[in-house]
Amino acid sequence: MIVKGKITKFLEVLTGTSEKGEWKKQSFVIDTGDQYDNIIAFDVFGAEKVENLTKYNKEGDLVTVEFNIKCREYQGKYYTNLGAWKISKEEAPETETDDLPWP
Repeated sequence: MIVKGKITKFLEVLTGTSEKGEWKKQSFVIDTGDQYDNIIAFDVFGAEKVENLTKYNKEGDLVTVEFNIKCREYQGKYYTNLGAWKISKEEAPETETDDLPWP
């Protein structure tokens, strides 16, 4: 799936250890500029992706995020996350009008 928006926030890097070894995860939030349901939080998983997230992206950047929806069950509860696997910068529109999809 693909969505476009402006990065509004980077959340704290989370780390831990699983049976497969150490892991890193970071979430970030984008605003799509839509009237309803305009804020979406994505996750990147893995040390390299976490490092590249803030190395190449800043708050306020217009981006296109390609992601997968993942859901898992744990003790009868379901947890869904949006795993970003590609983040591309977009150029800001040169002129602003009410019809543009950017906030």
